[in-house]
Amino acid sequence: MTADESEAIDAFEHLGLTSYEAKVFIALQRLGSGTARDVARTTDVPRSQVYSVAESLAEHGLLDVQQASPIRYRPVDIEDARTILRDRFEHEQDRAFEFVDQVSEAVADEETQEDIWTVRGRDRIDDRTVDLLSSADERLVFATRLPELLTDAIGHVLEERARAGVETIAVSRTDTVCDRFAELEGVSVESPTRPRTDDHRSGRIAIVDDDGILLSVVDDGGEETAIWSSESLFATVLIQLIEANQHVR
Repeated sequence: MTADESEAIDAFEHLGLTSYEAKVFIALQRLGSGTARDVARTTDVPRSQVYSVAESLAEHGLLDVQQASPIRYRPVDIEDARTILRDRFEHEQDRAFEFVDQVSEAVADEETQEDIWTVRGRDRIDDRTVDLLSSADERLVFATRLPELLTDAIGHVLEERARAGVETIAVSRTDTVCDRFAELEGVSVESPTRPRTDDHRSGRIAIVDDDGILLSVVDDGGEETAIWSSESLFATVLIQLIEANQHVR
């Protein structure tokens, strides 16, 4: 068996055929038509198995059976086979996702969605921060002490929300970060009212519309971990506590 044939068999298996079904179908494409003995001679499928495999392929509409003595098999046209397998794959896909949709709806109906989510890793937190800030309709606050946590993408979304009329506030106790904030059009730059010089773990804070928040910390190895919540009572209460402490309103 060549490498190309092995890959074709694997592909047919992903489309729903068994290994034997794929091998018999390919063998018959080579032969044009043939008996179980002919097929067994050109593939490693035992002759005793060819009959049941061919019957299964016939049920799928992938080959025709000539009731002769001995029985002969002929594969359907390649384009017909392609359509049959594609339709079968799509049908199985629909069945699978129909069940998943039902499960998902059941979970939503039970209102079991978590209010607090955890995200780990700098890139994922960057993406989550951008998504959260992008959802601001009225007001947002973004704060960080670390220049590397003010990415270009975050800077762009801060400017974009400011142009859209959203009150956009940037907070930092680091001069370098404040300078970069100051370059962003429409963004108000503030310093924390109660800065802590012993803070070596905080990462960033994003607050959106009084009901969306992201908080991150950075460990000694530089790994960032964040929690976030949106449109939840938890987020609203946590925002109130932070803003009461920092007077960022």
